Parts: sequence; structure tokens; C-alpha cells
Amino acid sequence: MNIILAWLFDLWRRFTRTVDWMLLAALCALMAIGLAVLHSASGQNMAMVTAQAARYGVGLAAMWLLSRVTPLRLRAVTPGFYALSILPLVLVLFLGTGRHGQHWLNMGVFYFQPAELMKLSLPMMAAWYLNLAGPPPRTGVVLVCLAIIGLPTGLIMLQPDLGTAVLVAASGLFALYLAGLAWWWFAAVAAAVAAAAPAAWFWMLQPYQKDRLLTFLDPERDPLGAGWNIIQSKIAIGAGGLAGQGWGEGSQSHLDFVPEHTTDFIFAVLAEEFGWIGVVVTLALYLFVIGRCLWIAAEARDGYSRLLAGSLGLAMFVYVLVNGGMVSGLLPVVGVPMPLLSYGGTAAVSLLAGMGVVMSIAAHRPVRG
Repeated sequence: MNIILAWLFDLWRRFTRTVDWMLLAALCALMAIGLAVLHSASGQNMAMVTAQAARYGVGLAAMWLLSRVTPLRLRAVTPGFYALSILPLVLVLFLGTGRHGQHWLNMGVFYFQPAELMKLSLPMMAAWYLNLAGPPPRTGVVLVCLAIIGLPTGLIMLQPDLGTAVLVAASGLFALYLAGLAWWWFAAVAAAVAAAAPAAWFWMLQPYQKDRLLTFLDPERDPLGAGWNIIQSKIAIGAGGLAGQGWGEGSQSHLDFVPEHTTDFIFAVLAEEFGWIGVVVTLALYLFVIGRCLWIAAEARDGYSRLLAGSLGLAMFVYVLVNGGMVSGLLPVVGVPMPLLSYGGTAAVSLLAGMGVVMSIAAHRPVRG
């Protein structure tokens, strides 16, 4: 019996040796919160909750598989992975579906959002190239890296999906920042964006995107139309108070006042039903995940691993910041999901796959001494 138990223990240890248990625990806690809020927001729709749990299962399997691949092998396949990720971004422009553009590919049994895949492949490619060029990035290296970032960003903007394009671009720019890019580059890019803003307003932005910006500046200009989302979301957050109205008791979401309450605005449902206590606990879990990624990046022994782990951690910070700012009226509505809380498969699977890459970097770093 002891021999069997020892064999099983050794098998379990080998099976989980690349798992970062602290990171996994925080991610599982966020997924549990997400399923609980989704159960309430969907009106106790168990089919929706089960489908989301199944997607989490696929994402956890991808995370485990990637955690077992060494960073050396990940680095070797990065250019091919990036190139393969570009293909569906092109296909979706011709075959895609969506409410405001071509965002999704119908795969028969599920819908696939190619832009979400770029949240992993773009920082991998940026880290690969910057590590190959060596620090600090010089002008030619920066321009090539900006082209690597600009290609998928431009394709996503053509869908059009400005919010996701900005987030994908940010994940690549974080790699540049961590590689030691001089601050004047960021100032120059900010000045270029500011200079191009008038042209973008008149010739690039869609009417619904202009409405979102105008509504952000003054939600009361159209309280029953474009301003409805922000106004109702802020009412739901305010109604939650310190401890919330209770699980399944949120009147704003259950009476359908809060729009998209299972996807982009699910954080407002959490705030209404669990109050500031629930918000603080959830944000603390996000901060732990981000901090853990940055710690693993700091401990990495090669440039590719350091840039990649840091970029993935900082990108997650931006996702949480943008969605939280959006539902609370501090930022324009850009249709960005809250990581691991919003209903949806591609975003959850790609995020968990990215955490698998971070775990691989932690598990395969050389031992000191």
C-alpha cells in the first residue's frame, strides 16, 4: 500500500511540477467569482454557467500544457506562432460576423475571436525580436518592433474594434518599455497620436465610436440612448454600497437596466451584489496575479522570458484598468471584457494560456548557486 501511495505521490508531483500554485490559486478564485456572478447575472442560467466552466477547463488545460514547454522551445516557435495568428485576423475581415463589424469567426460549434489570440502572440513576438536585437533598442530596432505591433493592430482596427486594438498594441509596447526604450519615444508617440486625433475623428472613427466619446464626456446628453450604459452601470455600483444587495438580489441587472450584464458590464453586477467588499477582494486578486507575473519576470534569467512575463502581467493590468474605468464612467465604453469574469471563451482561454507561459518561465528558470 505504501508503495502504491508513494508511486501516486511521485506521479502527482511530476504531473504538477511546473504549476505555480500561488498563481493558480488566485486565478481559480477569480474564475469562481466569475461563475458566481455569471450565475446571478444570467438569471440562474445553468447552461451558460456550465459552458463558461467548460471554457475555463479548456483554458486550464492549455495553461498546464504550456507550463511544461520550456521557454527555449517557446522562443523557437514564436515567429511561426505570430505568423499563424495573423491569418485568422485577415480571414475575419472577409468571413467574420459581429454587431458592429467583423469580429468573430463561426467555427460551427463555437465562435472564435482572432484578436484575442494576439494578446498572447504579439508580446511573444515583440519579446523574441527585442531579445534577438539586444538592449537597449536602437532606432532601427524600435521601428521594426513598431511594425510588428502595427500589423495586427491595424488589422483589428479594420474590423473595426478600436478598444481591442489599443489593448493588443499596449501588450507589445510594454515589451518595448521593459527592453529599456527611452522615454522620449513615448513622448513622441503621444504627440503623434494627439496630432492625428482630429483626422481620426473626421475620417477614421465610426459613428458609434464618436457617440461613445461624446457620451463619456457628458452621459446626460442622451440618457435613454448612448448614455444609458454608463448611467445604469454607475447606478448599479452606487446601489451596492459597502456589502452589496446580496447574491442574486441585484435589481439593476435582474431588471435588465444594466446592459451587457453577462459580458462587458459584469463588474457592475459584482459591485451591486457584493458591494465594495467584493470589489476590493476581486481587485486584490487581480493585483496579486499581476504582481506575481512581474516577480517571475524579475527572477527570469534571459531577456526573452523577462520581457514576455513582464508584458503579460502589465497587459492584464491594462485590461482590468480599462474595464473597471469603463463600467464606472471614468473611461469611454470600448467593449473590453473583464478578465476571467466576463462571459466568453476566447478571451478566457487566451489569458489562461498566457499564464501557462508565465508558469513555464517560473518553472524552468536556472537555479542559482
